Amino acid sequence: MTIKKVLIANRGEIAVRIARACQELGVKAVAIYSEADRYSLHVKKADEAHCISEDPLTGYLNPHHIVNLAVETGCDALHPGYGFLSENATLAAVCKERGIRFIGPSAEVIESMGDKTHARQTAVNAGVPVTPGSEGNLEDVEDAVKQAESIGYPVMLKATSGGGGRGIRRCDDEESLRQNYKRVISEASKAFGSADVFLEKCIVNPRHIEVQVLADSFGNAIHLYERDCSIQRRNQKLIELAPSPQLSDEQREYIGDLAVRVAKETGYENAGTVEFLLDDKDDFYFMEMNTRVQVEHTISEQITGVDIVKEQIRIAGGAKLRFAQEDISYRGYAAQFRINAEDPKNNFLPSFGQITRYYSPGGPGVRTDAAIYTGYEIPPYYDSMCAKLIVSAMDWDELLERSQRALKDMGIYGIKTTIPYYLEILSHPEFRAASFNTGFVEGHPELINYSIKKRPESFAAAIAAAIAAQAGI
Repeated sequence: MTIKKVLIANRGEIAVRIARACQELGVKAVAIYSEADRYSLHVKKADEAHCISEDPLTGYLNPHHIVNLAVETGCDALHPGYGFLSENATLAAVCKERGIRFIGPSAEVIESMGDKTHARQTAVNAGVPVTPGSEGNLEDVEDAVKQAESIGYPVMLKATSGGGGRGIRRCDDEESLRQNYKRVISEASKAFGSADVFLEKCIVNPRHIEVQVLADSFGNAIHLYERDCSIQRRNQKLIELAPSPQLSDEQREYIGDLAVRVAKETGYENAGTVEFLLDDKDDFYFMEMNTRVQVEHTISEQITGVDIVKEQIRIAGGAKLRFAQEDISYRGYAAQFRINAEDPKNNFLPSFGQITRYYSPGGPGVRTDAAIYTGYEIPPYYDSMCAKLIVSAMDWDELLERSQRALKDMGIYGIKTTIPYYLEILSHPEFRAASFNTGFVEGHPELINYSIKKRPESFAAAIAAAIAAQAGI
């Protein structure tokens, strides 16, 4: 391992995750934090930590400042995590200029695959099917109307540099297209610094299937099978599954091969994810490539046994992939639940504040990636996800039962979370039958307004009640 010290250019649970990987590799980890994050867990887990700014956001978004700190602290590599600057080509370029290894693909690849129209063309060049859409960016709203008439409604209006579910609007007719055009332009300009948009045919209620890939600098690329991310709300993922319970082995091998072809076509290096839509005719369409580690990388780790973050660091250090495709197999199923500090009964409004008590679930097949603890104050400046519950089992039915048990065992008090909502989803017959698509959440509003009913009290909840009674809370 040629990398000796890594600056983690992120916060929260992913920063904790990276610090743990560094520790196992014998690599020093350096954390950065804003004043709002002074007491965050990632600050405590790193070998050293430095305040990057008084402001809660600007420090995490200044590539030059971050790389300067990496140089000053003697780091030879930088891991961007996900979110913030993780897909920022400038950060990767500045790292290269300053002699810091960027744990991810090159700036050129980040820029090219971040441009959705260029990414579509890359997929076409690799022989991978894409949804019908505009050839390049739209000139104006009249061009959009013309293209939509040719493609056929409904269509998706998308920001070319978009991501994370932002800068996307479905348009069912010309009127809605004209209304949404300026909105998407405005959102794209504010969120991504680019007003470029393009048009795609809207695949109504598809299944959202993505493939985890790893590639080294020697031209080797493999996949770690797929994840099903169809359970989402407003284009934001809630529950992820690996492998997809909705695919056959033949489909699984097919989509894995497509993802590797995209990675090789773009000259990809490090960990990445190729995302696809699967329509009701079982046809796959390339959607985009995420040039970073994904929030849901955990479930691919659980079914394959490959530590993706450690492999990222090894690859950035110049090592060849340790595995060929034939060495990779999967076992059982895994699910990840994004535990968000939100109130499902109040339109999923954020629920920031102090965690008065926290109990992490355990037992066979249960993993928790989190950056919270009893007494931690969740700041209002960042994403609402406060923990990730990962559950694995040998078969689908066992996964469902174990997930219910683990969610009931998880105790987060002082704030509202999405845990009760996930228990409702797990009880729904369509989900249990593995028959769902991206329209599941919107199609079942009754689950959001779940009835308050007496559930079997978990061990953690029982302890919490006893403590509260003794304390007179």
